[in-house]
Amino acid sequence: MKTILIKNGTIVTLGEENKVLAGHALLIDGGVIKKIAPQKTFKGKYGKVIDAHGKVVMPGFINAHMHFYSTFARGLGKAKPSRNFVEVLNNLWWKLDKKLTNADSYYSAVIPLLNAVRRGTTTLIDHHASPFAIKGSLETVEKAVRETGLRASLCYELSDRDGRKAAAAGIEENAEFIRKTVKANDNTVTAMFGLHASFTLTDATLEAAAGVGQGLGAGFHVHTAESQADQIHCESHHGMRVVERLNKFGVLGPKSICVHCVHVDDRETDILAQTGTPVVHNAQSNANNSVGVADITGMARKGVLVGLGTDAMTVNMFEELRASLWLQHLRHDPSQGFMEAAAALTVNNARIANRQFKGLGELKEGFAADVILMDYFPPTPLDASNFYGHLVFGLSQSDVDTTIAGGKVLLENKKLKLDLDEEEVSRKSAELAKKLWSRF
Repeated sequence: MKTILIKNGTIVTLGEENKVLAGHALLIDGGVIKKIAPQKTFKGKYGKVIDAHGKVVMPGFINAHMHFYSTFARGLGKAKPSRNFVEVLNNLWWKLDKKLTNADSYYSAVIPLLNAVRRGTTTLIDHHASPFAIKGSLETVEKAVRETGLRASLCYELSDRDGRKAAAAGIEENAEFIRKTVKANDNTVTAMFGLHASFTLTDATLEAAAGVGQGLGAGFHVHTAESQADQIHCESHHGMRVVERLNKFGVLGPKSICVHCVHVDDRETDILAQTGTPVVHNAQSNANNSVGVADITGMARKGVLVGLGTDAMTVNMFEELRASLWLQHLRHDPSQGFMEAAAALTVNNARIANRQFKGLGELKEGFAADVILMDYFPPTPLDASNFYGHLVFGLSQSDVDTTIAGGKVLLENKKLKLDLDEEEVSRKSAELAKKLWSRF
């Protein structure tokens, strides 16, 4: 890959010790950040020079929980009105995913991935479901990821809701893809072992999945106490709470992700902290499904690593950041939640992702060259001490001008720099979506 020098911008490193650097330049070489130093030290010739005047240069965003497959629900008006979370699943998502083919899954992934490029999101941790097109579905999604130049962690959503044959196929799809990505070891596509949720998994399936996943050294990606219905089912059928059950089967741990955790109690929060299991918060989805507001402030106080996902509501991490902050204020009071929400996106998502990838989420020499440039002339002083204020109330309203992933320019001057024809991709996607809707 050719060298890229980014100069004249304001560099925001993020990471555990965020720095805001004026008068510095950043050099990319071979897909990694080669050097960050005062601009005057760069005097050589470079393959490409990007003038970042009037822009903030920062790491690409990470989305810690996504569902690419949900794309074809956009504009679908055939689902019955739903009064609670279980009805939402039955009336929409569990009807939609049953109709997906592998071709549908490819286009369902390409569309949000292209949008992610435009929004400066360079890494996504996805959770896929297509119960009547399981085999090869993760390779299909992987194809879309690689064609768009982004990074993704993929898994298949195992459950018992479609019978034993589908459950067995789900275990095998996860296992095969985990083996493939471990062998490839290319820091672009990784894998987790996907589980839907406690209330859709029998003990037998959960035990089998846990054994396979643990044998492969993989983490698990599971919806956890998203709705109170998950807890009611677990207590009535298993005599314990959801996090306790997942812990019993060895699903928890630093490599795993428990998504949502809206309805966990103090004991469950303690277990999450003790096992080092990250929680991924999805504020907009929780509000949309009317399941409640997770107490990420309380979790953080207990030492739980809380990240931020979108649950397919968007790939714009600024939207999720702001919604998370407002809802923490609503749950508690306006003095709480600011740092927890901001850190979830800018620090914790990188910590979660770096348990699967290497060198993400920080502008640092030797780290991956996943870099975005955002239009921004700060109207007030900007430094490391007040950066989050600019992030939430200023940068969130600005445009992404340039997106670079792995040292490859994917977006420049707000125009896609990919081999994919966005108009043609959207046309084909709409054609397939129409056919799927006729089967809904």
